[in-house]
Amino acid sequence: MLVVKEIHEYAQIRTKARAYLCYIMSRNISQTVEMSESASLDVVIDKIKNLKEVIPYAEVIYAIDGQGIQMVDNISSNPKLAGFGKGEDRSDRAYYYRTLKEHRCILTDPYPSLVSNELVVTASFPLYDTHNNLVAIICVDITLKNILKMVHPSSIDSVFGMTSKWIYAAFSLALFGVAILLFIKGITSFMHFGTDFTNIDINKVFKSTILLTLSLAIVDLVKAIFEEEVLGKEKRRGVGDDETHQTMVKFLGSIIIALSIEALMLVFKSALTDPNKLEYAVYLIVGVSCLLLTLSLYIKFSRTESRKK
Repeated sequence: MLVVKEIHEYAQIRTKARAYLCYIMSRNISQTVEMSESASLDVVIDKIKNLKEVIPYAEVIYAIDGQGIQMVDNISSNPKLAGFGKGEDRSDRAYYYRTLKEHRCILTDPYPSLVSNELVVTASFPLYDTHNNLVAIICVDITLKNILKMVHPSSIDSVFGMTSKWIYAAFSLALFGVAILLFIKGITSFMHFGTDFTNIDINKVFKSTILLTLSLAIVDLVKAIFEEEVLGKEKRRGVGDDETHQTMVKFLGSIIIALSIEALMLVFKSALTDPNKLEYAVYLIVGVSCLLLTLSLYIKFSRTESRKK
């Protein structure tokens, strides 16, 4: 499910979404109007119809009075959502009391709609008469997916976003196949010893350990890619993790472990068979140390930068 990722993305663009919707509503609704009490409902209906044309992604548009009672039936392009709702009590809704308190256009957090059962956000705009009396609060419900399309075109529901999900899924499947092959090779490379422990070849045991370590690293990478990029789950971060990309850290950590094992194996092999080649083991150990130092610096600076934000 993509709900968690959509909510996370909405939190990032909420300020821009509110500015955009409030601008659209203010352009098409004069916040202060001159009207008689008998003409107030007609004026409200006219303003709602204007919004229907300029906000095509709106799921439902309606108006509530100062007591939170819906003044008109829902206006919607969806026949299943239009033509009812008049007289409903909306006084328990966050957009009602927040608009009364702040006296300005507001945008809510996502919440489940009672009308469509989808996650929606509501933009509400207060309408006053010339004596500063509240005439109505005009409300526009927009689904979470549609608000992302309106304000953030590169969202997860865009064509590129959907294509990238399939690409990530394909790569995840391919990498998982590689991990399975490494796992099988790592197991079979020492299984032929059976229960005869006296004939165990240490070199083959080391090689099996490297193969299994790489297989585990790739599975961990596949799990993170599939959950974050395909299923849309939010990244899990512990205390102090900040924005550090834990997937890359885990993967590089597994690679460093595998190379360390390879260096240890090379030390033993060179010491027993050809001491002149021991320097190559030293080079490999130095390379592993540089990788470890670089990874440590990356984690340190990434966390420092995240705390500054």
